[in-house]
Amino acid sequence: MNALEQRITLKFLAEADRPREKMANKGRAYLSDAELLAILLGSGNKKETAVQLAQRILSDQENNINKLAKLDINALKKYNGVGEAKAIHIVAAFELGRRRIGLDTDPIQKIQSSKNAYDILKKYLSDLPHEEFYVLYLNRANQIIKEESISKGGVSGTVVDIKIICKKALELYATGIIMAHNHPSGQLQPSSEDKHITKKIKEALTLFEIQLLDHLIIGDQNYLSFNDEGIL
Repeated sequence: MNALEQRITLKFLAEADRPREKMANKGRAYLSDAELLAILLGSGNKKETAVQLAQRILSDQENNINKLAKLDINALKKYNGVGEAKAIHIVAAFELGRRRIGLDTDPIQKIQSSKNAYDILKKYLSDLPHEEFYVLYLNRANQIIKEESISKGGVSGTVVDIKIICKKALELYATGIIMAHNHPSGQLQPSSEDKHITKKIKEALTLFEIQLLDHLIIGDQNYLSFNDEGIL
């Protein structure tokens, strides 16, 4: 068996090129995205080092970390050298990072802007490969009573039951709500269906004297506010 046919791991790299040693000696800021991913992988396959495998995985995602974060376990397992354990490590690492997003600032008790709402909702809706729909139920002081997932769908949409939203708002004695859903494509432009369902929900809530305060579309680390854009 020649060297190319051997299982290549990080121990075969020059010490200066080993991601773990590089992080220990120089700090995390000196590592490339591929080197960080290689640490999670631990080893490569018969033809690639962990760094080379990481570079190929990233290249397939156009070297876009946001796209990489959307890969699920099965998608990662398609790469030679990535078994279930490695795939789980990668998905878990991104999930920890995603959860940290919501802890970067002090908890917001009162919604005063679309940015406040986005800071709360992005931990639920960022980096998902499918659409989900969330609602924030607010009291008269614009304080959050409850955060709730309303529906989950596919890549191109999700079904929203207006009756469920109104029923929950009445049960919670909410006086206002903020809706949000994500676009897996990362594009923020509202579709005609987005505008249509927003109008229907607004009209339904008005019957109960409940105000629709905003509808956010969440993309890749950014968002669009219907209220800010004047299309609510």
